[in-house]
Amino acid sequence: MAPGLTSVRYPSPLLDKLGVKPEARVAIITLTDSGFRRRLTGRTTDISSRVRADCDLIFFGVRNLKELERLAILRRSIKPAGAIWVIRVKGETAAIKETDIIAAARRQGLVDIKVVSFSETHSALKLVIPVAER
Repeated sequence: MAPGLTSVRYPSPLLDKLGVKPEARVAIITLTDSGFRRRLTGRTTDISSRVRADCDLIFFGVRNLKELERLAILRRSIKPAGAIWVIRVKGETAAIKETDIIAAARRQGLVDIKVVSFSETHSALKLVIPVAER
């Protein structure tokens, strides 16, 4: 990359932005993006479509507010330094707002630390267990 050029012109691959490390233990919950799953298999083979213990990362697709109640179960399924990525439809007319996810996360003892553009239509919000509680 030429001096002075930023990552805006040369964006990082999505899996790097999401923190997917080689051989990470991953769960994909209610997320039906087959292209994303294919990308994941290029980086790790430890992928499940069900909630399970000791996940490094959980990718959780949400369509409505009721689904956010599952954060309690998902919190118990991540490693202390793991993360839950909540993926939702972007935009002002979306059924779920970022503030809805943040409020639901706080009720479960999680904090939000990063937002990533997951696709042209979806956004991802990263939730973690606070450092003081790990």
